[in-house]
Amino acid sequence: MVQFKFKKYILIFLLTISCQSSENIYMSGEINEFPSIQGNNLNKEKKIVPDDFVDKDLIIIVAFQQWHQGLVDQSINLLEGNDMDSTHNIIEVPTIRKTNKLNELYLDGVMRAGIRDDRIRNRTITAYLDKEAFKNDLDIPNENTIYWFLIEEGSSNIILQGVGVITEQELDLIRSN
Repeated sequence: MVQFKFKKYILIFLLTISCQSSENIYMSGEINEFPSIQGNNLNKEKKIVPDDFVDKDLIIIVAFQQWHQGLVDQSINLLEGNDMDSTHNIIEVPTIRKTNKLNELYLDGVMRAGIRDDRIRNRTITAYLDKEAFKNDLDIPNENTIYWFLIEEGSSNIILQGVGVITEQELDLIRSN
């Protein structure tokens, strides 16, 4: 099932989907927006997603569980290996249930200690939030895997979204937008 947001892409989508099987992508006739969420990257800088990433299209990879990191890494490796980081902002957003500030500081410190690369720290924005409301806003049914979103440059409009590790076929769809 596929979800596209803009009418001008329907033809491209129909041509693409007729040539491939892609059960990781959804389609909808309505325009959806990614909710504005606040967090800190692992360099301790406050960020608002997607508002602070408007200079080019944005790929947001949302994770819910610690073991999702391998799935996130596979997706980012595919994107960066195909130079998507030169044309898109790419961020990962670990989502964690809102808790007390001390616990949040501790978890951020643990994640920061495990990641030495400044580039990765910059793109990792931890969001402590009401996970149920967040999932409802984005029609995310469960936390069993990662979810990714392609956001239109200068906006919060979701152009494309998918479930699980980004595939080569999905990479082609992202490129075509």
